[in-house]
Amino acid sequence: MSEEADILERADAAFAEALAEALDVREHETGLHSYRVACHTLILARRFIADPDQLRQIYWGSLLHDAGKIGVSDSILLKQGPLDEDEWREMRTHPEKGYRIVSKIPGMEEAAEIVLSHEERFDGSGYPRGLHGEQICLGARLFAVIDTLDAMTSDRPYRKALSFDQALAEIVNMSGTQFDPVAVRAFLAEERVLREMVASKCMHPYSSDTSLAIPPYPVSSYERSSL
Repeated sequence: MSEEADILERADAAFAEALAEALDVREHETGLHSYRVACHTLILARRFIADPDQLRQIYWGSLLHDAGKIGVSDSILLKQGPLDEDEWREMRTHPEKGYRIVSKIPGMEEAAEIVLSHEERFDGSGYPRGLHGEQICLGARLFAVIDTLDAMTSDRPYRKALSFDQALAEIVNMSGTQFDPVAVRAFLAEERVLREMVASKCMHPYSSDTSLAIPPYPVSSYERSSL
């Protein structure tokens, strides 16, 4: 990679990370939800993918999954109570809005597809396109499991965080409907690592240094001890 290309890639990476952090701050998500789900999704992705470029796409797509919420009004995004029909209609536009944003970043075409597909469900009942099964890209299918894990094990204004075991039971229960069974099996296979990461709210900054001879995903203390 030329020096100029490397500078441009790092600039795009910095922009993506800044956008994700701004979105988390806007939603009063002080735990940096976007970073956590991006790192944790890679734990599953590496069971299927070895190519660093593909792993980067999954990282960026997961990190920027909610980029389209920048186009959703604060009155809806920050509403404490349930959304009415009109509000839900606006909220459901965020994957397409996010796709339009991320697809304009050079080299993030696959990441943009994850952004567009992250609210799809394995049984076809999701949105915006009603995709089902393997019509949904692998990155989005893996992300769906992790997003639910993080949501359930994080504090919310209306409830305290649930336990990892409660989240695990719900994910297994929704295998084949909301979630791809293949993604659920990967989650179960990585349970020990994810359990540790969730307990510590583990979130390691991503490095785009392609000269490193390691895949671009975080390594937990459990994984380091097993290397």
